[in-house]
Amino acid sequence: MTEETLAEEREADAERVDEGEIAADYVEGLLDIADLDGDIEIDAEGSRTTVVVGEAGDDLGGLSKPEVVAALQELTRLAVQQQTGDFSRLVLDVAGSRDVRAGQLQGVVDRAAAAIADGAHRVPLEPMSSYERKLVHDLVREHGLASESEGEGAGRHIVIVAA
Repeated sequence: MTEETLAEEREADAERVDEGEIAADYVEGLLDIADLDGDIEIDAEGSRTTVVVGEAGDDLGGLSKPEVVAALQELTRLAVQQQTGDFSRLVLDVAGSRDVRAGQLQGVVDRAAAAIADGAHRVPLEPMSSYERKLVHDLVREHGLASESEGEGAGRHIVIVAA
């Protein structure tokens, strides 16, 4: 690696940490308003920053429900974007909600793979976030199948087909 490449990587890592700090402060403020306690950790590895609130099984007043996590993630991304001026790919995990959702998505892909094995040509899935679509594309590949995203905005979804 060149010195310039190393400098660019260090700068990108610093930006992810800043994004994580801004997100953590925002989420902490929301927890204070809701009078909830939860430890917050920032993971700035790879190309995404993940903010983890609490641990699996923590009682955070229903904040770990998938639709609530998705809404909080979007609000947190908007708060980060407002302060940085840059698009945020931040991921929020509340009380292990991401692992629970990954397990649910595994079940969805398993059922779709069974439908393909039974003769279905295409299996469209429900709309989901870009993060969830990435997980599903990876799971589909593990089954030896192919997938493609279709639709726009909130209606964007995956269609699974035979490889």
